[in-house]
Amino acid sequence: MDFNTIIYILAIIFGFYMAWNVGANDVANAMGTSVGSKAITLKQAVLIAAIFEFSGAYLVGSHVTQTIRKGMVDISIFSSIPSHFVLGMLAALIATAIWLHLATYYGLPVSTTHSIVGAVIGFGLVAGGTRAVKWAGVGKIVLSWIISPIAGGIFAYIIFMFVSKKILQKENPVEELKKKGPFLIGMLGFVLTMSVIYKGLKLKSISLDRAIEISFIVFLIIAIISYMLLRMAKSHTEYDYPQKLNRVEKIFAFMQVITACYVAFAHGSNDVANAVGPLSAIVNVLKEGAVKQHAVVYDWVLALGGAGIAIGVATYGYKVIETVGKKITDISPSRGFSAEFSAATTILICSKLGLPISTTHTLVGAVIGVGFARGIAGLNVKIIRDIVYSWLVTLPFTGILSAVLYYIFVHVVTL
Repeated sequence: MDFNTIIYILAIIFGFYMAWNVGANDVANAMGTSVGSKAITLKQAVLIAAIFEFSGAYLVGSHVTQTIRKGMVDISIFSSIPSHFVLGMLAALIATAIWLHLATYYGLPVSTTHSIVGAVIGFGLVAGGTRAVKWAGVGKIVLSWIISPIAGGIFAYIIFMFVSKKILQKENPVEELKKKGPFLIGMLGFVLTMSVIYKGLKLKSISLDRAIEISFIVFLIIAIISYMLLRMAKSHTEYDYPQKLNRVEKIFAFMQVITACYVAFAHGSNDVANAVGPLSAIVNVLKEGAVKQHAVVYDWVLALGGAGIAIGVATYGYKVIETVGKKITDISPSRGFSAEFSAATTILICSKLGLPISTTHTLVGAVIGVGFARGIAGLNVKIIRDIVYSWLVTLPFTGILSAVLYYIFVHVVTL
């Protein structure tokens, strides 16, 4: 076989391996708290996540993606040697997949976007030196390490304290949920609709005012329907407080699962690019013989990425799901809803403000926020410390490994 055929086959293999690792690690963003709160079982979470992750990846996954993730490296340095660019993207794929696999083995949720960015920077430094790297973008990523978990944690703390004081701690939480539930459920519909427009379906053609109008209509419809349904429910005045609280938690569990399904769909549509972006870049260069800023993503590549994510969820996703859902803090449906709702809200607001944000870091911060509402004793400080360490190590690990692999490929393979 010639060089192009060998690289083509390797790119497909490692592209699938990368997607498998994205599913195994990042899916905890969607399903971790739902499993931890016992809103759904692990098997149900795997099935739901596989369906919605694949659907998001294949149906609305971006068909045009930046070959250099987030524009971190000046690709003009490869204009005269496109084969080196192909080897660099292959090195980035392998380095990122290895890091994600290692992090998943230890049950540590890390950002797949940051992982691939670090890998691209790594081979970019070897290929073009420090001038080839756009350091302002790197600074934004470092800033996101701070903004994402803190913003997510603050939102989650505020939302859960509202739920706790205004509903859960009341003498009759069922009656309080009837009063305040329609607003909470309506706001959930508002945020998810806004998120679908800007994150899931990426409908940039719709103006902010129009998006707010559509989302507000959804808010009103859902709030009215939930008001009528909750009013129809019995108050069960003969129940004691624990029984009433249990009924309220069941309703929060339902809302939590809805949020988790959306997050899985949005994750599949957005983060599939982390797996298929480098693969698409390689395929495009091998087909056209030139390096371009944007690469067309073929349907079969999206299907490969979606399948890899779904299989990764099903076969190895349980480790990180367990960390997010059980090891950081004890999760109840109301806490899980507060964490997921606040994470979706934080990501939406920060994205519209142009602030750097990480889904993984935001969700973990939100889980910490609802745990902190019970006091520092309600948190597993050791696991939080390990997670933060893994975030700090992500960029240098993938960057160094990618750089080493790229150097070996360029000097070992005869081009």
